[in-house]
Amino acid sequence: MAEKVRMSRGKFNGIQKIADEHGIIAAAAMDQRGSLKKAIAKAKGGEASDADLTEFKVTGTRLLTPYASAILMDPEYGLPALKAKDPKAGVLLAYEKTGYDAAKPGRLPDLLDHWSVRRLVEAGADAIKILLYYNPDDDASINELKHAFTERIGAECAAYDVPFFLEPICYSNTITDDASLEFARIKPDLVMRYMQEFSQPKYGVDILKVEVPVNIKYVADTPAFTGTAAYSREEAKELFRKAAAVAGKPFIYLSAGVTDDIFRSTLELATEAQVAFAGVLCGRATWQDGIPAYGKGGVPALTAWLEDRGRQNIEALNVVLQRGAKPWYQFYGGLDNIEVVDGPLPVGATSNPAVAPPTH
Repeated sequence: MAEKVRMSRGKFNGIQKIADEHGIIAAAAMDQRGSLKKAIAKAKGGEASDADLTEFKVTGTRLLTPYASAILMDPEYGLPALKAKDPKAGVLLAYEKTGYDAAKPGRLPDLLDHWSVRRLVEAGADAIKILLYYNPDDDASINELKHAFTERIGAECAAYDVPFFLEPICYSNTITDDASLEFARIKPDLVMRYMQEFSQPKYGVDILKVEVPVNIKYVADTPAFTGTAAYSREEAKELFRKAAAVAGKPFIYLSAGVTDDIFRSTLELATEAQVAFAGVLCGRATWQDGIPAYGKGGVPALTAWLEDRGRQNIEALNVVLQRGAKPWYQFYGGLDNIEVVDGPLPVGATSNPAVAPPTH
Protein backbone atom coordinates (compact mmCIF):
# COMPACT_ATOMS: atom_id res chain seq x y z
CA MET A 1 0.00 0.00 0.00
CA ALA A 2 1.25 3.49 -0.85
CA GLU A 3 2.54 5.67 1.95
CA LYS A 4 -0.18 7.97 3.25
CA VAL A 5 -0.07 11.66 2.37
CA ARG A 6 -0.06 13.96 5.38
CA MET A 7 -2.21 17.07 5.03
CA SER A 8 -3.05 19.71 7.61
CA ARG A 9 -6.68 19.98 8.65
CA GLY A 10 -6.99 23.59 7.51
CA LYS A 11 -5.75 22.86 3.99
CA PHE A 12 -7.81 19.69 3.69
CA ASN A 13 -11.01 21.36 4.91
CA GLY A 14 -10.36 24.40 2.72
CA ILE A 15 -10.04 22.35 -0.47
CA GLN A 16 -13.12 20.35 0.46
CA LYS A 17 -15.04 23.61 0.86
CA ILE A 18 -14.02 24.64 -2.66
CA ALA A 19 -14.99 21.22 -4.10
CA ASP A 20 -18.44 19.72 -4.39
CA GLU A 21 -19.71 16.69 -2.51
CA HIS A 22 -17.90 14.41 -4.99
CA GLY A 23 -14.52 16.14 -4.62
CA ILE A 24 -14.84 17.92 -7.98
CA ILE A 25 -13.94 21.61 -8.12
CA ALA A 26 -16.71 23.27 -10.15
CA ALA A 27 -15.95 26.86 -9.25
CA ALA A 28 -17.04 30.12 -10.83
CA ALA A 29 -14.63 33.05 -11.17
CA MET A 30 -15.58 36.71 -10.87
CA ASP A 31 -12.32 38.27 -9.66
CA GLN A 32 -11.82 40.28 -12.86
CA ARG A 33 -11.29 43.93 -12.13
CA GLY A 34 -9.81 46.29 -14.73
CA SER A 35 -10.89 44.22 -17.74
CA LEU A 36 -14.44 43.84 -16.43
CA LYS A 37 -14.72 47.54 -15.65
CA LYS A 38 -13.67 48.39 -19.20
CA ALA A 39 -16.14 45.89 -20.64
CA ILE A 40 -18.99 47.34 -18.56
CA ALA A 41 -18.03 50.88 -19.60
CA LYS A 42 -18.08 49.82 -23.27
CA ALA A 43 -21.48 48.16 -22.82
CA LYS A 44 -22.87 51.30 -21.18
CA GLY A 45 -21.39 53.51 -23.86
CA GLY A 46 -19.62 55.66 -21.29
CA GLU A 47 -18.03 55.26 -17.88
CA ALA A 48 -18.31 52.44 -15.35
CA SER A 49 -18.08 53.16 -11.64
CA ASP A 50 -16.70 51.02 -8.82
CA ALA A 51 -20.32 50.60 -7.72
CA ASP A 52 -21.20 49.16 -11.14
CA LEU A 53 -18.42 46.63 -10.80
CA THR A 54 -19.60 45.56 -7.34
CA GLU A 55 -23.23 45.43 -8.46
CA PHE A 56 -22.33 43.14 -11.37
CA LYS A 57 -20.36 40.83 -9.05
CA VAL A 58 -23.14 40.70 -6.44
CA THR A 59 -25.74 39.80 -9.06
CA GLY A 60 -23.54 37.19 -10.72
CA THR A 61 -22.59 35.60 -7.42
CA ARG A 62 -26.18 35.42 -6.19
CA LEU A 63 -27.43 33.74 -9.36
CA LEU A 64 -24.51 31.46 -10.28
CA THR A 65 -23.27 30.05 -6.97
CA PRO A 66 -26.32 27.76 -6.53
CA TYR A 67 -24.80 25.82 -9.45
CA ALA A 68 -21.10 26.16 -8.51
CA SER A 69 -18.99 24.56 -5.80
CA ALA A 70 -17.22 27.86 -5.05
CA ILE A 71 -16.73 31.46 -6.16
CA LEU A 72 -13.40 33.17 -6.86
CA MET A 73 -13.62 36.83 -5.93
CA ASP A 74 -11.37 39.85 -5.40
CA PRO A 75 -11.36 41.69 -2.06
CA GLU A 76 -11.24 45.11 -3.74
CA TYR A 77 -14.74 45.18 -5.24
CA GLY A 78 -16.19 41.76 -4.51
CA LEU A 79 -16.58 41.38 -0.75
CA PRO A 80 -20.25 42.49 -0.78
CA ALA A 81 -20.87 39.67 -3.27
CA LEU A 82 -19.84 37.06 -0.69
CA LYS A 83 -22.93 37.96 1.35
CA ALA A 84 -25.06 37.06 -1.69
CA LYS A 85 -23.50 33.66 -2.42
CA ASP A 86 -25.20 30.33 -1.94
CA PRO A 87 -24.39 29.08 1.60
CA LYS A 88 -22.84 25.83 0.33
CA ALA A 89 -20.40 27.56 -2.04
CA GLY A 90 -16.79 27.93 -0.92
CA VAL A 91 -14.76 31.13 -1.32
CA LEU A 92 -11.42 31.75 -3.00
CA LEU A 93 -10.01 35.24 -2.69
CA ALA A 94 -7.44 36.73 -5.05
CA TYR A 95 -4.31 38.12 -3.40
CA GLU A 96 -2.61 39.70 -6.41
CA LYS A 97 -3.07 43.08 -8.00
CA THR A 98 -4.83 42.94 -11.34
CA GLY A 99 -2.64 43.03 -14.46
CA TYR A 100 1.05 43.92 -14.49
CA ASP A 101 3.30 46.89 -15.23
CA ALA A 102 3.81 46.80 -19.01
CA ALA A 103 6.62 49.34 -18.72
CA LYS A 104 8.84 46.78 -16.97
CA PRO A 105 10.10 43.53 -18.51
CA GLY A 106 8.95 40.20 -17.12
CA ARG A 107 5.29 40.85 -16.25
CA LEU A 108 6.23 40.96 -12.58
CA PRO A 109 3.55 40.19 -9.98
CA ASP A 110 2.52 42.34 -7.05
CA LEU A 111 0.27 41.81 -4.06
CA LEU A 112 -2.66 43.95 -2.98
CA ASP A 113 -1.28 46.68 -0.74
CA HIS A 114 -3.70 46.39 2.16
CA TRP A 115 -4.17 42.65 2.26
CA SER A 116 -2.43 39.61 3.74
CA VAL A 117 -3.35 35.94 3.94
CA ARG A 118 -4.56 36.52 7.50
CA ARG A 119 -6.82 39.38 6.38
CA LEU A 120 -8.17 37.39 3.43
CA VAL A 121 -9.06 34.48 5.70
CA GLU A 122 -10.79 36.87 8.10
CA ALA A 123 -12.73 38.25 5.12
CA GLY A 124 -14.09 34.77 4.39
CA ALA A 125 -11.49 33.02 2.21
CA ASP A 126 -11.46 29.22 2.27
CA ALA A 127 -8.48 29.33 -0.11
CA ILE A 128 -6.02 31.87 -1.52
CA LYS A 129 -5.47 32.35 -5.24
CA ILE A 130 -2.50 33.95 -7.00
CA LEU A 131 -2.19 34.61 -10.74
CA LEU A 132 1.40 34.55 -11.97
CA TYR A 133 2.56 35.29 -15.52
CA TYR A 134 5.39 32.87 -16.21
CA ASN A 135 7.72 32.15 -19.11
CA PRO A 136 10.23 29.40 -18.30
CA ASP A 137 12.54 30.84 -20.96
CA ASP A 138 12.55 34.36 -19.52
CA ASP A 139 15.69 35.88 -18.06
CA ALA A 140 16.85 33.88 -15.03
CA SER A 141 16.85 36.99 -12.83
CA ILE A 142 13.17 37.58 -13.60
CA ASN A 143 12.18 33.99 -12.90
CA GLU A 144 14.15 33.94 -9.65
CA LEU A 145 12.06 36.89 -8.49
CA LYS A 146 8.91 34.97 -9.36
CA HIS A 147 10.12 31.80 -7.68
CA ALA A 148 10.92 33.64 -4.45
CA PHE A 149 7.59 35.50 -4.65
CA THR A 150 5.70 32.20 -4.94
CA GLU A 151 7.68 30.65 -2.08
CA ARG A 152 6.66 33.55 0.16
CA ILE A 153 2.98 33.08 -0.65
CA GLY A 154 3.30 29.35 -0.04
CA ALA A 155 4.90 29.97 3.34
CA GLU A 156 2.24 32.51 4.31
CA CYS A 157 -0.56 30.10 3.34
CA ALA A 158 1.14 27.28 5.27
CA ALA A 159 1.45 29.49 8.37
CA TYR A 160 -2.28 30.26 8.32
CA ASP A 161 -3.18 26.71 7.27
CA VAL A 162 -5.15 27.71 4.18
CA PRO A 163 -4.95 26.18 0.68
CA PHE A 164 -2.84 27.91 -1.97
CA PHE A 165 -4.24 27.86 -5.53
CA LEU A 166 -1.63 29.03 -8.06
CA GLU A 167 -2.67 30.16 -11.54
CA PRO A 168 0.38 30.39 -13.84
CA ILE A 169 -0.25 32.01 -17.23
CA CYS A 170 2.36 31.40 -19.91
CA TYR A 171 3.67 34.01 -22.32
CA SER A 172 6.45 34.53 -24.82
CA ASN A 173 8.76 37.50 -25.27
CA THR A 174 9.07 36.82 -29.00
CA ILE A 175 5.49 35.88 -29.94
CA THR A 176 3.24 38.62 -28.60
CA ASP A 177 -0.08 37.30 -29.93
CA ASP A 178 -1.10 34.44 -27.66
CA ALA A 179 -4.03 33.65 -29.98
CA SER A 180 -1.72 33.01 -32.94
CA LEU A 181 -0.79 29.74 -34.61
CA GLU A 182 2.85 30.37 -33.68
CA PHE A 183 1.99 30.63 -29.98
CA ALA A 184 -0.28 27.58 -30.21
CA ARG A 185 2.75 25.56 -31.31
CA ILE A 186 4.89 26.52 -28.31
CA LYS A 187 2.13 26.62 -25.68
CA PRO A 188 2.18 22.90 -24.77
CA ASP A 189 5.86 23.06 -23.81
CA LEU A 190 5.38 26.26 -21.77
CA VAL A 191 2.41 24.82 -19.87
CA MET A 192 4.16 21.51 -19.16
CA ARG A 193 7.25 23.26 -17.85
CA TYR A 194 5.39 25.55 -15.48
CA MET A 195 3.27 22.67 -14.19
CA GLN A 196 6.46 20.80 -13.43
CA GLU A 197 8.16 23.82 -11.87
CA PHE A 198 5.39 24.82 -9.49
CA SER A 199 4.64 21.25 -8.45
CA GLN A 200 7.85 21.34 -6.44
CA PRO A 201 7.19 21.13 -2.68
CA LYS A 202 9.17 24.30 -1.92
CA TYR A 203 6.39 26.46 -3.37
CA GLY A 204 3.69 25.11 -1.07
CA VAL A 205 1.08 25.04 -3.84
CA ASP A 206 -1.94 22.86 -3.08
CA ILE A 207 -3.93 23.11 -6.32
CA LEU A 208 -2.59 24.19 -9.71
CA LYS A 209 -5.07 26.22 -11.75
CA VAL A 210 -3.65 25.80 -15.25
CA GLU A 211 -4.28 26.58 -18.87
CA VAL A 212 -5.15 23.71 -21.16
CA PRO A 213 -1.96 22.84 -23.04
CA VAL A 214 -3.44 23.41 -26.51
CA ASN A 215 -5.43 26.08 -28.30
CA ILE A 216 -8.56 24.19 -29.34
CA LYS A 217 -9.04 26.45 -32.37
CA TYR A 218 -5.94 24.88 -33.90
CA VAL A 219 -6.88 21.26 -33.13
CA ALA A 220 -8.06 19.47 -36.25
CA ASP A 221 -11.37 17.58 -36.15
CA THR A 222 -12.88 19.57 -33.28
CA PRO A 223 -15.98 21.80 -33.35
CA ALA A 224 -13.83 24.87 -32.63
CA PHE A 225 -11.31 24.20 -35.45
CA THR A 226 -10.80 27.29 -37.62
CA GLY A 227 -9.04 25.64 -40.57
CA THR A 228 -5.34 25.84 -39.71
CA ALA A 229 -3.94 22.99 -37.62
CA ALA A 230 -1.17 23.16 -35.06
CA TYR A 231 -1.92 19.62 -33.93
CA SER A 232 -4.12 16.71 -34.93
CA ARG A 233 -6.82 15.56 -32.56
CA GLU A 234 -4.67 12.61 -31.45
CA GLU A 235 -1.62 14.84 -30.99
CA ALA A 236 -3.67 17.22 -28.85
CA LYS A 237 -4.87 14.38 -26.62
CA GLU A 238 -1.28 13.22 -26.19
CA LEU A 239 -0.26 16.77 -25.18
CA PHE A 240 -3.00 16.77 -22.53
CA ARG A 241 -1.62 13.49 -21.20
CA LYS A 242 2.00 14.68 -21.22
CA ALA A 243 1.13 17.84 -19.28
CA ALA A 244 -0.88 15.85 -16.73
CA ALA A 245 2.01 13.41 -16.32
CA VAL A 246 4.40 16.09 -14.99
CA ALA A 247 1.93 17.49 -12.45
CA GLY A 248 2.95 16.83 -8.87
CA LYS A 249 -0.23 18.43 -7.53
CA PRO A 250 -3.94 18.11 -8.29
CA PHE A 251 -4.83 20.53 -11.08
CA ILE A 252 -7.88 22.24 -12.50
CA TYR A 253 -8.38 24.06 -15.80
CA LEU A 254 -9.21 27.72 -16.29
CA SER A 255 -11.42 28.98 -19.09
CA ALA A 256 -9.05 31.83 -20.08
CA GLY A 257 -11.82 33.95 -21.54
CA VAL A 258 -12.96 31.62 -24.32
CA THR A 259 -16.65 31.16 -25.05
CA ASP A 260 -18.64 28.61 -23.10
CA ASP A 261 -19.04 26.21 -26.04
CA ILE A 262 -15.33 26.29 -26.87
CA PHE A 263 -14.40 25.66 -23.22
CA ARG A 264 -16.76 22.68 -23.08
CA SER A 265 -15.26 21.29 -26.29
CA THR A 266 -11.81 21.65 -24.75
CA LEU A 267 -12.82 19.79 -21.59
CA GLU A 268 -14.45 17.06 -23.66
CA LEU A 269 -11.11 16.58 -25.43
CA ALA A 270 -9.35 16.34 -22.04
CA THR A 271 -11.95 13.77 -20.98
CA GLU A 272 -11.38 11.78 -24.17
CA ALA A 273 -7.65 11.84 -23.38
CA GLN A 274 -8.51 10.38 -19.94
CA VAL A 275 -6.74 13.18 -18.10
CA ALA A 276 -7.44 13.24 -14.36
CA PHE A 277 -8.17 16.95 -14.00
CA ALA A 278 -9.94 17.84 -10.76
CA GLY A 279 -12.36 20.38 -12.20
CA VAL A 280 -12.38 23.99 -13.34
CA LEU A 281 -12.38 27.59 -12.31
CA CYS A 282 -14.56 29.10 -15.00
CA GLY A 283 -15.16 32.82 -15.30
CA ARG A 284 -15.94 34.73 -18.44
CA ALA A 285 -17.02 31.65 -20.40
CA THR A 286 -20.09 31.52 -18.17
CA TRP A 287 -21.10 35.15 -17.80
CA GLN A 288 -19.28 37.44 -20.28
CA ASP A 289 -22.23 37.62 -22.70
CA GLY A 290 -24.29 39.07 -19.85
CA ILE A 291 -22.19 42.26 -19.82
CA PRO A 292 -24.08 43.86 -22.78
CA ALA A 293 -27.37 43.10 -21.05
CA TYR A 294 -26.15 44.80 -17.87
CA GLY A 295 -24.85 47.78 -19.84
CA LYS A 296 -28.21 48.34 -21.48
CA GLY A 297 -30.66 47.33 -18.77
CA GLY A 298 -28.84 47.22 -15.45
CA VAL A 299 -29.49 44.58 -12.79
CA PRO A 300 -32.94 43.51 -14.08
CA ALA A 301 -31.54 42.75 -17.55
CA LEU A 302 -28.46 41.00 -16.14
CA THR A 303 -30.67 38.97 -13.81
CA ALA A 304 -32.86 37.85 -16.70
CA TRP A 305 -29.80 36.88 -18.77
CA LEU A 306 -28.12 34.97 -15.93
CA GLU A 307 -31.32 33.12 -15.02
CA ASP A 308 -31.60 32.00 -18.64
CA ARG A 309 -28.37 31.74 -20.63
CA GLY A 310 -25.97 32.03 -17.68
CA ARG A 311 -27.67 29.15 -15.89
CA GLN A 312 -27.66 27.10 -19.10
CA ASN A 313 -23.92 27.73 -19.52
CA ILE A 314 -22.97 26.64 -16.03
CA GLU A 315 -25.29 23.62 -16.00
CA ALA A 316 -23.91 22.45 -19.37
CA LEU A 317 -20.40 22.83 -17.99
CA ASN A 318 -21.35 20.79 -14.92
CA VAL A 319 -22.53 17.95 -17.17
CA VAL A 320 -19.11 17.86 -18.84
CA LEU A 321 -17.40 17.85 -15.43
CA GLN A 322 -19.56 14.96 -14.24
CA ARG A 323 -18.35 12.93 -17.22
CA GLY A 324 -14.67 13.82 -17.10
CA ALA A 325 -13.37 15.42 -13.91
CA LYS A 326 -11.95 13.35 -11.06
CA PRO A 327 -12.01 14.11 -7.30
CA TRP A 328 -9.03 16.23 -6.27
CA TYR A 329 -8.04 13.64 -3.68
CA GLN A 330 -7.81 10.88 -6.30
CA PHE A 331 -4.41 12.38 -7.12
CA TYR A 332 -3.24 11.17 -3.70
CA GLY A 333 -4.81 7.74 -3.97
CA GLY A 334 -8.21 8.65 -2.51
CA LEU A 335 -9.53 9.99 0.79
CA ASP A 336 -8.40 6.92 2.66
CA ASN A 337 -4.82 7.63 1.67
CA ILE A 338 -4.78 11.13 3.17
CA GLU A 339 -3.81 11.46 6.83
CA VAL A 340 -5.34 14.71 8.10
CA VAL A 341 -3.32 16.19 10.97
CA ASP A 342 -4.10 19.06 13.31
CA GLY A 343 -2.12 22.28 13.07
CA PRO A 344 -0.16 23.84 10.21
CA LEU A 345 2.55 21.79 8.52
CA PRO A 346 5.80 23.21 7.12
CA VAL A 347 5.87 24.03 3.41
CA GLY A 348 6.19 20.84 1.39
CA ALA A 349 5.19 18.55 4.24
CA THR A 350 1.95 17.58 2.46
CA SER A 351 3.88 16.03 -0.40
CA ASN A 352 4.18 12.29 -0.63
CA PRO A 353 7.52 11.30 -2.22
CA ALA A 354 5.57 8.75 -4.24
CA VAL A 355 3.81 11.55 -6.14
CA ALA A 356 6.60 14.12 -6.20
CA PRO A 357 7.08 15.73 -9.65
CA PRO A 358 9.99 14.78 -11.86
CA THR A 359 13.12 16.87 -11.40
CA HIS A 360 14.57 18.92 -14.22
